[in-house]
Amino acid sequence: MIGSNAFNFVNLLDKAADASWVRNEVIANNIANVDTPDYKRKDVNFEQFLMEQMTSGKGSIDKRVANLNLAKLNPEIVTDLSELSYRYDGNNVDIDTESSYMADNQIKYYTLLNSMTQEFNRLKAVLQK
Repeated sequence: MIGSNAFNFVNLLDKAADASWVRNEVIANNIANVDTPDYKRKDVNFEQFLMEQMTSGKGSIDKRVANLNLAKLNPEIVTDLSELSYRYDGNNVDIDTESSYMADNQIKYYTLLNSMTQEFNRLKAVLQK
């Protein structure tokens, strides 16, 4: 992370991209274990933690982003729907659902990377003037 307040949004986008990368690995692991008996799908909690931190502060969004404790904003891998099973072998991974989650997550990841690029381009434009 970059240690300047000018980079608060970039640091936040970086954390979100890291969480998206972790989610991609978790989904790939779910897909790899689609035929493993008693395997329960995993997911990543990140957006909920971000929302809690963003709504707990007062003031403008700039102030809330500046006051975020990024050290506490880490993705958490959780077992999702552990009591539910689609099959007799106890596995609850649906390949079609996981594939759609993977596609959705890849779009989010590339959107986050694009947003970081735009932030750096804005900073670069300011520095060139």
